[in-house]
Amino acid sequence: MQGYAPACRDEAFTGARQQLAQTEEWLAGEAAGLQHAELEEQLEVRGRELTRRLLQGHLDLLAAREVRRDDVAGGDGVVRTRAERGRTRPLVTKFGEVSVSRIAYRSPGRSNVHVLDAALNLPEEKHSHGLRKLAAIEAARGSMEAAGAAVTRATGVTIGKRQLEGMARRCAAHVEAFYLRRVIEPAPEGWPLILTFDGKGIVMLPGALRPATAKAAASAQGKLATRLSPGEKHGRKRMAELACVYDAAPVPRTPQDVISTPAQQRRKKKAQATAPGKKGKPREPQARGKWLTASVTGDIPAVIAAAFDEAERRDPRHSREWAVLIDGNNTQIEAVTAEAKRRGVTVTIVIDFIHVLEYCWKAAWSFFDKGEPAAEEWAADQARKILRGNARQVAAGIRRRATAYGYSGPERAGADECARYLENKQDYLGYATALEQGWPIATGIIEGACRHIVKDRMDITGARWGLEGAEAILNLRALIATGDFEDYWRFHLRQEHKRIHRAIYREDLILAA
Repeated sequence: MQGYAPACRDEAFTGARQQLAQTEEWLAGEAAGLQHAELEEQLEVRGRELTRRLLQGHLDLLAAREVRRDDVAGGDGVVRTRAERGRTRPLVTKFGEVSVSRIAYRSPGRSNVHVLDAALNLPEEKHSHGLRKLAAIEAARGSMEAAGAAVTRATGVTIGKRQLEGMARRCAAHVEAFYLRRVIEPAPEGWPLILTFDGKGIVMLPGALRPATAKAAASAQGKLATRLSPGEKHGRKRMAELACVYDAAPVPRTPQDVISTPAQQRRKKKAQATAPGKKGKPREPQARGKWLTASVTGDIPAVIAAAFDEAERRDPRHSREWAVLIDGNNTQIEAVTAEAKRRGVTVTIVIDFIHVLEYCWKAAWSFFDKGEPAAEEWAADQARKILRGNARQVAAGIRRRATAYGYSGPERAGADECARYLENKQDYLGYATALEQGWPIATGIIEGACRHIVKDRMDITGARWGLEGAEAILNLRALIATGDFEDYWRFHLRQEHKRIHRAIYREDLILAA
């Protein structure tokens, strides 16, 4: 690239040199009596202004260097025969507002073309991409009010709530395209492919509710005027559906590895105490290469289809073992089964073992007093039997015990509920095979995602969400959680350049700029 002429360079950076000189003078004079905290605050402001003036000087030099061209045409193919130098536009950056001056190529009745805009990849709005990135990260982290305050602290720039929301939405515009185009590293041979799904409700604005929920919310009338009674709900939530796909490093286990007896636990602790420096094998399968998505606009079948798309990108020939971990939701089971059939792939559906364990405890409280130590051993014994593949026998044994002891309907309610659950979900309790193959049997990853991606941000007190805003924040939080945000940001900038500039200007113009 051609360098700057010395005289032109000196003029462009006059403002920056003045700011530096003023800062030096201030440090040598007024700042002498300040404590270091005050010095830090003052230097941050003055340093930001120095950087802003340096950026302004650079932009002024680019404008001075810009050479008029005779072959500039817009996306319509019409050559702009007139040129006007010195057309400016504002750009609010992380250092403050600057002015971008450039040549405007014009033609009567046609939109202007600015070659320098394409070379700099300027956004359509006045806020820079750097501010957009910072605003999106902060908006994904906390409330819009807190995000605005964080941006102001970091940059000195004040951005309104609506502007922040718009910047976050624009930042999340290319998430789907990013994942479709990224390179996927193949998993080691023998590693299963895990798909897992869950959902979490988000409080929405009335216009963003699904029709059935909106109708229920409109007709809801509480028993009390000032608060909800037990069991009553506002009915103003819309489910966000989450999916995660990952490669699992298999760890074969036995039922005793999952549910240990007190004696086994004591022996394990003793063994660990005698060899404290020895590192044992992982206790459970380790997730690698996680892909995570969350959507409040897509329903369960749509999100499950997206997860199957990701799984097929990893295993297009369907040569790996596919396991689906869910919490037992029938709609999810139906959608997974239908999607697998449509794609001709064999999947093994496994219900989260923690959910099954909770049902065992419901049965235990039918047979033991609350807090009775024997209940713990009994529940663990039933759990180990289920892990060995004997869920049907466990259900039958629970019913027999309740009948043999002559429990009444209310007394045996927990036992009957557990037995009924085990019988209904029998086809999805293949823990013996899962443990032998080294697969995970719990949905901790997706449940953790529900808490982190949805609840921690979307459930802030007083928050009411629109569809577009909620979808954008969910996408950004998923990107950040998986560590993909920086790669995505580079992709986003390339896509913005294509969308804004290559759609407006001829391709050869962009390459020559």
